[in-house]
Amino acid sequence: MKNYLIVGASSGIGKQIATQLANAQNKVYATYCKNEVDNIHDHISYHFLDTTIPDLDFSYLPESIDGVVYSPGSISLKPFERIKPEDYIKDYELNVLGAIKTLQLLIPRLKKSESASIILISSIAVQLGLSYHTVVASSKGAIEGLTRALAAEYAPKIRVNCIAPSLTNTPLADSFLNTEQKIEANAQRHPMKRIGTPEDMANLVEFLLSDKANWITGQIIHIDGGLSSLKV
Repeated sequence: MKNYLIVGASSGIGKQIATQLANAQNKVYATYCKNEVDNIHDHISYHFLDTTIPDLDFSYLPESIDGVVYSPGSISLKPFERIKPEDYIKDYELNVLGAIKTLQLLIPRLKKSESASIILISSIAVQLGLSYHTVVASSKGAIEGLTRALAAEYAPKIRVNCIAPSLTNTPLADSFLNTEQKIEANAQRHPMKRIGTPEDMANLVEFLLSDKANWITGQIIHIDGGLSSLKV
């Protein structure tokens, strides 16, 4: 049994990651902020966490943890000229500074593991130029740079990787997928002709956390139905 912390595990991708790790008999410490927790599992303990505040409390964690997944959700798609600088700051505080504060506090616990792994989450918007995605692309671009820098700094003791999903069928994306017509239109944009699922993302994260991926670090892995690299 390994100990994992999933930040942002009350819905969507984070919830699915926590569930799959718990189903594999690992001990999962899962955090929530805005959403109510409705996923009761013997191997999951839930804790409130707002990573935008100055002082974060991880006193409930064991002295050694084997993996951290930073997965808070946010999405803000607006024309560039309508976005205020404070909108970028707010998104950066959640996605980048939140990850930095979390990891700075948890590195000592990760160092005590025999096989530690960190997973960060980016977006296809960094790889592709997408209209109305300047907020997302800015903060997630920083996450990709952070991934590579941390992987270099903490090799070989801690592996650090990042997944970059395309549109995924989660509550966060509901406004883009709330009709059959929208689902089909978005599916057709992808070479695999379907929308990503939380299970798709969780399967990759579960692998990257495991010892089966112990020679993989510093990677940005695109999980996007081929959209970022194929033209069909």
